[in-house]
Amino acid sequence: MSYANILLVDDEEDIRNVLSIYLKNEGYEVSHASTGIEALELLQRMKADLVILDVMMPGMDGIETCMRIRETYEMPIIFLSAKSQDMDKIHGLMSGADDYMVKPFNPLELIARVKSQLRRYRAYQPNESQALEVGNLRMEEETRQVFIGEQDVRLTPKEFDILALLVRNKGQVFSIEKIYEMVWGEPFYKSDNTVMVHITKIREKIEENPKKPLYIKTVWGVGYKV
Repeated sequence: MSYANILLVDDEEDIRNVLSIYLKNEGYEVSHASTGIEALELLQRMKADLVILDVMMPGMDGIETCMRIRETYEMPIIFLSAKSQDMDKIHGLMSGADDYMVKPFNPLELIARVKSQLRRYRAYQPNESQALEVGNLRMEEETRQVFIGEQDVRLTPKEFDILALLVRNKGQVFSIEKIYEMVWGEPFYKSDNTVMVHITKIREKIEENPKKPLYIKTVWGVGYKV
């Protein structure tokens, strides 16, 4: 595994210490923050390749911290939370996170998810050097930038990968299951709303009217297509 700098944000020192041991054993550099404010200050001084972020923290909670991070940065964010309801997970993903783990969890599973996120974010290899274009939308795969006309649109890593998959295959319909398996590289579970949440966020960012999308079309009972 190549070098990566992980920012670990949790107000519980025991959790930070335990996870640091596992992460360092994998060869990662680990920086700590105990609050959202401290995390934002650290990000101004360091380059983080991935953020592990607790949801329930005093002061600025993880949701607000995530949204603040997404105003500037695009690295993967994995939420840790004791909240296990579907709506809690959806809320977390809607705020800009790429993954969501419920406490208590197996640290080895977290390490596996960290590796998966880093592999897709850092080792992403575009199929083509030229831009992907459809209508007024342009995607630069090499720099992972998205433009609507001349306006720069900031997408999370997973949002970019979903949109790139659909744009590369214009006209082809992809089921929710297929999108999940191709982008996340994991088996799909029927109760998982992750793809729908990400599609909603992408539409909010690229569509003039998300309720009447021009780019990402819903094919009812089948899936989505560009």
